[in-house]
Amino acid sequence: MVSAPQPRTADSDLEAISHLAPQQQAERLLELAINRPDPSLSLIRRNCASWRGHLEDSDRLFHLVLEALNSDDPRVRVAAVEIDLAANNLGDSRESVEKLERQIKIGAEDRFMALWRLGSLGSRGVEPVEVFHTLRLYAHSRNQEVRFWAVEGLSMLGNDAAMSALLDILVRDPATQIRQRAANGLSKSGLLTGEQRLSAVPHLLNLLDDDSLDEATQNLVSGALEAITGASFGKDSDAWRDWWAHHDSREKHSSRPSGLSLA
Repeated sequence: MVSAPQPRTADSDLEAISHLAPQQQAERLLELAINRPDPSLSLIRRNCASWRGHLEDSDRLFHLVLEALNSDDPRVRVAAVEIDLAANNLGDSRESVEKLERQIKIGAEDRFMALWRLGSLGSRGVEPVEVFHTLRLYAHSRNQEVRFWAVEGLSMLGNDAAMSALLDILVRDPATQIRQRAANGLSKSGLLTGEQRLSAVPHLLNLLDDDSLDEATQNLVSGALEAITGASFGKDSDAWRDWWAHHDSREKHSSRPSGLSLA
């Protein structure tokens, strides 16, 4: 069966949205982007800077952000991050990082979302090294809820250092819920790219062979492998390694220059 193409957003709809207040513009365009990314995403990129200071982090907007972060389209996830940061008046600056770090240290109720948004800022190139060290520190907190949101922040940071930290948390954190979030961050949630997720496969294969891991963690490892690759071999490490040897070989071959250039 071939899925029916999504209907395009009519120019008249976009014209009507342009006359709405910034809050309604952001909500409506993000709602459209979740289902029909083009041309909603280009309008979000064009308008997001002008929305800053005019958006409220309302329940509706926040739930749309969460829905968009579950999109298979990385462009939609990035747009959700941009809108969320604008709604919380967080620009691409060191001052924004320091603001979030103060919220985390104070221990107020919003410290949890501050950890998540800190990762979002780092993903945009704002003090990524400092952001990583802060998130890694709180990922070892005695408070499980703090660890949970630090792991979410690492998933949002989405760089190689964050990926390594998530692999470590998947193995070492004492709480099943935290290990599960680390597995999700590696395989489908957050802002790691598809290429980065594939680069985690050899590490996950090694974990699948680790007899010291309990059954629940090995299930998380095999689930992450399935989500990343689309293959399904359960916890059969030999089958996984055979599949990966062929897949990795094809990837390396296809990445070699063919000597032809396409205009």
